[in-house]
Amino acid sequence: MVQHLAAVWRYRYFLMALVKLDLRQRYRRSVLGIGWSLLHPIAMTAVFTVVFSNLLGGGDPTRYAASVLASLAVWGFLRDSALLGCRTFQANEAYIRQSPLPYTIYTLRTVLGQAIHALIALGVVFIMIAIFQQEMMVLLRIIFIIPALVIIFFCAWSIATIAAYINVYFHDTIHLLEVGTQFLFFLTPIMYSRKLLDDKDLGWIVDANPVYWMLEMVRFPLLTGLWPPHELYLFSLGFTVLLAALALGIVAWLHKRLIFHL
Repeated sequence: MVQHLAAVWRYRYFLMALVKLDLRQRYRRSVLGIGWSLLHPIAMTAVFTVVFSNLLGGGDPTRYAASVLASLAVWGFLRDSALLGCRTFQANEAYIRQSPLPYTIYTLRTVLGQAIHALIALGVVFIMIAIFQQEMMVLLRIIFIIPALVIIFFCAWSIATIAAYINVYFHDTIHLLEVGTQFLFFLTPIMYSRKLLDDKDLGWIVDANPVYWMLEMVRFPLLTGLWPPHELYLFSLGFTVLLAALALGIVAWLHKRLIFHL
């Protein structure tokens, strides 16, 4: 891990140039530019708020909209990091064949690009809270979610790295992830509250869902202005450490062979 982080720091200017290149290519000649990254989560939030706020959200449209948008930002970041991570090595094959950089730089390139979009969406949540709740201490809430964002970022990087290596050897990985993430979306309290599952004695589904821990680390301080329960940090950090260890093990095992399978 130390070696990979040191390599990232050493080649940070190259990495940031790749991230900027991705953003320019994605939004080239676009009218809204990077604003398009907000269109999907905001549109989904609007639909969920109009249709489900009274049915599933407790009847407070503002709080429900802020909760859904924050959840979609984190969920979209984790999902897209996994799905786009599958194609990372194929997309960066030219660089891989020409330079001996650690391959984890390329998965980090993918994750950083998605992180920018997620942070923009969370910025809209901050604005919603400040305006509709007339909350002037929104900056304090930003401080509360920083540890959660760091954990989520490393979790996404680990997921993208694992998916990238596996997809080189098993090309159906991305299709399996697309199906799996669709199921996981409906099993995760995003457009509904956890209470609906608890009332049906199905709370164990939420407790066993690592994505819920990640979402709640962000949603709880944003909506309440309080630190989230420390158990959320322990569970999320433990899960991230396990993923990071698995990613490093896969890198050590497959790093030298990967070039022959691209």
